[in-house]
Amino acid sequence: MRFSILAAALAYASAASGALTWSLQKAAAPTADQSDAYAKIEAAMKKAVARYGKYTSASKTIRVYYAPGVPTAEASYNGDLRFGSDRAYMTERTAMHEIAHTLGVGQTAAFDQKCAANNWPTATPLLRSWDGASAKINCGGGHFWPYGLNYESEWSETNGNRHVQLVDAMLKDGM
Repeated sequence: MRFSILAAALAYASAASGALTWSLQKAAAPTADQSDAYAKIEAAMKKAVARYGKYTSASKTIRVYYAPGVPTAEASYNGDLRFGSDRAYMTERTAMHEIAHTLGVGQTAAFDQKCAANNWPTATPLLRSWDGASAKINCGGGHFWPYGLNYESEWSETNGNRHVQLVDAMLKDGM
């Protein structure tokens, strides 16, 4: 009994930062491909969750999976986050982008309504403090920009920090 509990516990890699917690679901006897993917996914998630922990107190339990059939990565509001087999997407940027989906970006009626009305009383002033008085949060296809980290080309340390701060402001706005 104790061995099976220990084995089950070892089948998960977990981390927590702030109020975001995550666990990577792992095969009991991983292949070389799975082991490589797990290492890259764990590194990406640790960095992403640490950055979220610095700039938000958002609360979510995230279940992370390696799902080779997923073309890039995907996540849903229920907390499931899946990385596909393309190693180019096993990055901090991708993890941060997908975490935003688990928090509601592109996943909730409130996000859609706030986007349609451009009604972000906290997020818009924050964006304008960085990008000027005419800056606007744009939405489409379940995503936002700027700072949505929708593509690897958008990545920088500054953009990563601003992404989390903007998601946090959107949460305060009722996303």
